[in-house]
Amino acid sequence: MLARCLSGSLHGIEALAVTVEVDLVPGLPGLQLVGLADAAIQESRERVRSALRNSGFRGPLVRVVVNLAPADLRKEGPAFDLPIALALLAASGQLDSPLLANLWCAGELGLDGALRPCRGVLAIANLAAAQNARALVVPSANAAEASLVPGLTVRAANSLSDVVDLLRQPQPLAPQHISKATAIANNARKPKDQPHPLLGCAMGHKALALAAAGGHHMLMVGPPGCGKTLLAKHLPYLLPPLTRQEALEITSIYSVAGMLTSTPQLMKNRPFRAPHHSCSVAALVGGGANPRPGELSLAHGGVLFLDELAEFPRKVLDQLRQPLEEGVILLSRARQKCAFPCQITLVAATNPCPCGRFGDDEHPCRCSQAQRQRYWSHLSGPFLDRLDLQLRLVRLPAAQLRQSIQGLVPIDRNDQELIGFEQIICARKRMLARNPGGQSNRDLSAQDLGRIGQLDEEALALWEQVVDCRRLSARSGLRLLRVARSLADLHDQDRVSKVAMAEAICFRSFDSSEY
Repeated sequence: MLARCLSGSLHGIEALAVTVEVDLVPGLPGLQLVGLADAAIQESRERVRSALRNSGFRGPLVRVVVNLAPADLRKEGPAFDLPIALALLAASGQLDSPLLANLWCAGELGLDGALRPCRGVLAIANLAAAQNARALVVPSANAAEASLVPGLTVRAANSLSDVVDLLRQPQPLAPQHISKATAIANNARKPKDQPHPLLGCAMGHKALALAAAGGHHMLMVGPPGCGKTLLAKHLPYLLPPLTRQEALEITSIYSVAGMLTSTPQLMKNRPFRAPHHSCSVAALVGGGANPRPGELSLAHGGVLFLDELAEFPRKVLDQLRQPLEEGVILLSRARQKCAFPCQITLVAATNPCPCGRFGDDEHPCRCSQAQRQRYWSHLSGPFLDRLDLQLRLVRLPAAQLRQSIQGLVPIDRNDQELIGFEQIICARKRMLARNPGGQSNRDLSAQDLGRIGQLDEEALALWEQVVDCRRLSARSGLRLLRVARSLADLHDQDRVSKVAMAEAICFRSFDSSEY
């Protein structure tokens, strides 16, 4: 007898429909899996056998053929244990086949029949809802995650026998899971999520406002302890709250990566990821035989902070060049291609030299010219071109540190004169209304800048002079125009004046050749 059950296989951050087909045929007892299943699915044969026996069901005494269709799609992970077990019960007559009609399920089975959580349930739930599934059956630990998808009936169970009981006597979803699904619209930050007091020069504060308003990537160069890390950690608090669509997309990425908490809910805060400089290419951009998201995608919608930038291998940093332009990372493997979103704001920080004292009048640099050049050789010109805001930071005077310690000059969200949170929100509203597709100024094309940028002739003349004198590339010149447009938006100005252009030039305050 042939039986079918529906499930999904992860492909990037999305799921593709998979039909689990089970057929009992004459022959020696055994279970054969076909359909490009990976090692984890191949091992499900032993888990399913033991789970059936220890749950009080009859094991098949004939040859069992399990097909995962479509056959040319590679599948991975233990989430197919539950659909295989249910289809096998239906094929052996221990469960009525109509109960599996348009039923989706996913879950790993223990040898005792217990249901264990699996990653990527949110993506499978999205697919099931799009396919008008009758219901989705998942382990209890994944129920809250699956319930984040509106309009989908989710049934949770702790074991295989519980699933069979649910199917034979259907019950509505437990109220506690429904409440978790609906208590997700609050994007307000908790008091413990408020930013720490912020130190640094006014240039650093203005750069943060520009990065938050226009989405511009930022590089900070300065001696150790000048506040680079503190500035970077403050940026997520200046970004606007997540929309529901953004929160759902980010939560789906974390679900695919297996990084959701035990009580999942939609992400409320924008991500802040700070990988160590020893991370590999796959850890940063994602990868593997069955690609998973890396730090770049985990920071989607938020901030990716690369501290000690010059310590990263050059081949790792150059992998960021295309994703920073496109907002998506494309991973190609022999059998599959997938895309991970990575609309991020990149914030990078580094010392000016190995000892960190180059340019400090009070602490002479101990590095030779060759050491400084070798230190900066990790940063390629094309990569630096993609960093809109480049600024030097200096060591803070002791008097300013004392004032901060005494709480005299804390800088927080309510200090609009320095941080400009309200100006940031207003600037983003202006961009949303003016720019095509509501995109940020960082993503404006050259044609869009000429058509809607509203650049004064004096500003363009100054820009042309700077591009020629500094020999900036075409990409750097366009990014300079975008920063000037963001400055005008922050100052609530319709046109980009010569003053805004001059201020934008100040945010390209160094060139790697100087080091």
